[in-house]
Amino acid sequence: MTDRTFAFDDQLPRVPLPTLEDSCARFIEWSAPLLTEEESEQTRRAVEDLLREGSPARALHADLVRFDAEPGVGSWLDEFWPSRYLGRRDRIALNANFFFLFRDDTPLARSAAQISQATPEDAAGARQVDQAAALVTAAVDFKLQLDQELIPPIVQRGQHLSMAQNKSLFSETRIPGDPQDSVRVPYSPEWPGPSQARHILVLFRGNLFRMDVLDASGTPCAPEDLAGGLRAVMKSGATRAADGTAAGHLTTLSRVDWAGVYPRLRAEPVNAAALDVIETALFCVCLEDFTPHDTQHACDQLLHGDSGNRWFDKAVSFLVFADGTAGINVEHCGLDGTTILSFVDALLEQTVAEHAERSGARPQGVPPIEAVEFALDESLRGEIHRAAASFAAFAADNATLTVSFPDFGTQQAKSLGISPDAFAQLSYQLAHRRSKGITGATYESIATRQYRNGRTEAMRVVTPEILEFVAAMDDPEKSAQQRQEIARAAAQAHVARAKDCQSGRAPEQHLWELQWIQRRRGAELGVTEPIPFYDSPGWLITRDDYLSTSSAPSANIEYFGFGCTSAKCIGIAYVLLPDRWNLYLATPTSVANEMHAFADQLRIAVAELQVLLAG
Repeated sequence: MTDRTFAFDDQLPRVPLPTLEDSCARFIEWSAPLLTEEESEQTRRAVEDLLREGSPARALHADLVRFDAEPGVGSWLDEFWPSRYLGRRDRIALNANFFFLFRDDTPLARSAAQISQATPEDAAGARQVDQAAALVTAAVDFKLQLDQELIPPIVQRGQHLSMAQNKSLFSETRIPGDPQDSVRVPYSPEWPGPSQARHILVLFRGNLFRMDVLDASGTPCAPEDLAGGLRAVMKSGATRAADGTAAGHLTTLSRVDWAGVYPRLRAEPVNAAALDVIETALFCVCLEDFTPHDTQHACDQLLHGDSGNRWFDKAVSFLVFADGTAGINVEHCGLDGTTILSFVDALLEQTVAEHAERSGARPQGVPPIEAVEFALDESLRGEIHRAAASFAAFAADNATLTVSFPDFGTQQAKSLGISPDAFAQLSYQLAHRRSKGITGATYESIATRQYRNGRTEAMRVVTPEILEFVAAMDDPEKSAQQRQEIARAAAQAHVARAKDCQSGRAPEQHLWELQWIQRRRGAELGVTEPIPFYDSPGWLITRDDYLSTSSAPSANIEYFGFGCTSAKCIGIAYVLLPDRWNLYLATPTSVANEMHAFADQLRIAVAELQVLLAG
C-alpha cells in the first residue's frame, strides 16, 4: 500500500534553531567578502552589541526559543513565512509571483489533441481549448487524489520531504489586509479539510466566469465537456471587458493600496458574492486571445500579461495562449517552486485519458458557466482604471531576456568533475564581474523541505574562494592549472555552504526573524528602540542583491521566471537539466544594458569554464 500523502509530515525533524552566537559568527564570515575593512569593523561592533549580556537580541531570541517550544508549532519559522510573504506591502504581481513555461511535447500536451476530434466544426481554436481542458482534467485528478491522501510522499536521497504545501494548491487565495495580508485556504481552522468547491475561475478578455468541473456528487466532467465549457466562456466573453470593469487589475496594486480598496469592493453584496466565487475557486484558467511572438514573449506574458485577465491573488493560475502554449503563474505565500514542480510533473507526465480514467471523469454535457460580475460605482471604476495603467507602466519597466545553452547541462558539468549548481554560480559571478566590474551580493534559494514545514533557506553565494576565482580568471600571471585549481576550490566552497543551508546552519533568516519579532511583540518584550545591527554595513550590503538566483529542475519545464527584485538586481531563474540549461533574466529597464552585457559575458564564461575544467 502506498504511504498516505501527509503520513510523514509530523515525523520529520524540526528545523534546527541556531544559537545567537552561531548565527552571528556565521554572519560575520558570510558578509566579510563583500565589505571593506572599515565596514567589517563596523559590522563586528554591531554584532558585539547583539551578543552582549542583556542585549535586546537576547530577549528576542529567548522569545523565539519559547515560540519554538509551544505545542502545535512545527518550526521556529512558522511566523517568519507569513511575515515575509504576507507582510510585504508592495505589489506581488511581477514582484513576487513566479511562473513556469511548460514544454509542448509532454504526454499531456500531446494527448490533448485528441479531445476535440469528435467536433471538427470547432477546429478553430481547438488547440487552445484542448490544452486548457487537458490541464483542468489533470489538475482535478490531482486534487481528488490529494483529498484522499493518495499522492505519494516525496522521498529525496532517502529522506522524506514535507508535503504540507500541497494543502495550498487548491482554493487558496491571498486576501489584502492591513497591516498584513491573510489567506483564505482549506485545511485551516476556518475551513477544515480539503476544499469542497466544485468550480474553477476562467478568465477571457478581462471577463470572469465560474465554471463547474465536478458535479454535485463530486464526479469530474469529461475532458470533451470541459472543452465545451471553455468554448462557451470564450463565446460569452468575446467582447473585451470595458475600461474600468476588469477587477483583476486590482490584484496588481501594492498590498497597501489593495487593502484600502478591498473592503469598499466587498461592501456591496453583489461584489461579496463575486469575491466568494473567486476566492473559493479551485484554481484559475486564463485564456489569452493571441499567440506569443516567441519564447521570451510567452515568458513575459506568463509573468504579467494583461493584468485584467489575471487574478494574481489566486495560488494557482494556468495560462493558455491561442496556439496552445501553456504555463502557470503562482502566488508565492504558501507555495515554493519545488512543490509546484512536483505538481506540474504529475499533471504533464500522464495523458488526458489516464487522468480522466483515474479520476472517474464521465460525460455529463457542457458544464454550467456563469459570469462573475461586479457592481462598480464611478470611484471603483476609477481605481481599476488607475491600477491597470500603473501596472502596465510598471511591467514596461521590467526588462527581460531568455538565454539558452542547449548543449550544456548537468551531465556535462558532472563529466567535468564539478557540481552543476556550482558551475552555474561560478559562471554567474565571473560574468557579473566582467560585465559590471564588481562582485556584489548574490542570493540563492536552497530548499529545506526535509524538515517539518520546511521551505527554503537563504544562501549567500559570495565566498572568499569566489573572489579568488573571479580575480584569477583575468590574472595573466595565473597559469591554466592554477586557475583550474582555484575554480575547483571555489566550487567546493560553494557546495559546502549549500550543505550548511540544507542543514539549517545559515544566519540570515534567524537574524531576520529576530527583527520581525521586535515588530510583532517588541513592546510586549520591552524591545522598542532601534537595534544598531540592522543598520550595519554587513546587514545592509549583504542583503542588497546584485544577483537573485533560483533553479527549477524539471524536464517538463522550458523556462522558469520571476521579476526584477530591486533597482539594480538581475533576477536569474534557471532550468538546469542533464542536456540543457535555460535562463530567464529580469532587471529594471534603466539597467537593461547591464543585463545584456551580463548575458554576453555569461556565454563567454560558460565556454571558458568548460575548456578550463576539461584541461
